[in-house]
Amino acid sequence: MVRVSVAKDEPLEKALKRLKKICDNEGMLGRIKHAAYYEKPSDHRRKAQKKRLKNIKQAERARGLQR
Repeated sequence: MVRVSVAKDEPLEKALKRLKKICDNEGMLGRIKHAAYYEKPSDHRRKAQKKRLKNIKQAERARGLQR
């Protein structure tokens, strides 16, 4: 649970901006979007495999540029 204390003289917009920043740092928005729809286990595995391959290719390219 995220809590934001608001000072007496503080504008509401400033407190809301601080709340959004905290939520972004905690990664809450990503979790909410992820939980918004059901993803089949096979699709989840396929997506994870694609992400792994992309990271491997990026690392290989970066390693090639360093040499």
